[in-house]
Amino acid sequence: MIAFLLAALAVSEGDFVLRNFRSVSGETLPELRLHYRTLGLPARLPSWCCTGPPAAARSSWESPSRESSFGAGQLLDSANHFIVLPDGIGHGGSSKPSDGLHARFPHYGYADMVEAQRRLLVEKLGVKHLRLIVGTSMGCMHSWVWAEAQPKFMDANLALACLPVQIAGRNRMVRKLAMDSIRSDPAWNGGEYASPPLAGLRGALEVLFFMGSAALPLQAQLPTREAADKFAEEWMAKRLAATDANDFLYAFDAPAITDPSADLGKVEAAVTAVNSADERDEPARVGILEREIKRVKRGTAVLLPIGPQTRGHGTHTNAAAWKDHLGALLERSR
Repeated sequence: MIAFLLAALAVSEGDFVLRNFRSVSGETLPELRLHYRTLGLPARLPSWCCTGPPAAARSSWESPSRESSFGAGQLLDSANHFIVLPDGIGHGGSSKPSDGLHARFPHYGYADMVEAQRRLLVEKLGVKHLRLIVGTSMGCMHSWVWAEAQPKFMDANLALACLPVQIAGRNRMVRKLAMDSIRSDPAWNGGEYASPPLAGLRGALEVLFFMGSAALPLQAQLPTREAADKFAEEWMAKRLAATDANDFLYAFDAPAITDPSADLGKVEAAVTAVNSADERDEPARVGILEREIKRVKRGTAVLLPIGPQTRGHGTHTNAAAWKDHLGALLERSR
């Protein structure tokens, strides 16, 4: 308990400002703010970085599943590791379109998000090497970009809930449908809306719900019509209140030019890539991951069978589902 209390006290948040940040689109932002949270003490501890949507990264730490891998005495106990949780460009407390530029915000890609994170680690936090990168969902794609662009920067990479290829097929289609829903709403007004384009945003959020949910756990959680209706209404109301249409558009389109398959042979870190068999939008059961992982020198692919610990795409937030694979990765990457 003493170790846990010490770790809990060593939690901090901050902002790192990058001047004249130039994105791969060629556009420049005079000041790019990158918000971050750290756990543990940097001066004497190995570092690891979790990259992904802020809510997902933090839910992995703050949910009951935390005790499986993140609690006192566990694999990623912050009493023994310096943990960095960055909010990517366009997300959380970092610079995003809704700050004021709206649709004039520079278009960013995953390579921009990774470069900003690298500069945060090196220039602000003094971290020159990572023991581990954990990437969840969007951050899973980030972790592949990290491992290819900076092959000596990390020892190990845990890639949760993505494929190391261009986003295409159903995944790209549903993204396009969600973005089209917002852009086709007259209230969107080219991104310069006075009030939220609720009709278009509602359609986009409906797509997001189906992307991230899984039938079996929801059936168990919501066994009656009344329970399901109440959950759906509350989920939508909460999301509508918290989601900006321009932020959504930029985030959904950010992976458009990312194709990790091009440079998999450059990856030097030990990699474990984990997908769940009840994943909806990454075609986890058709062999893409198994095919591509053969090009990664120290790569291992894992397909979790559907079970009580899987949540479809949301399995990446449940550490209990993948903690054993994390342990094996840390062991083989010593």
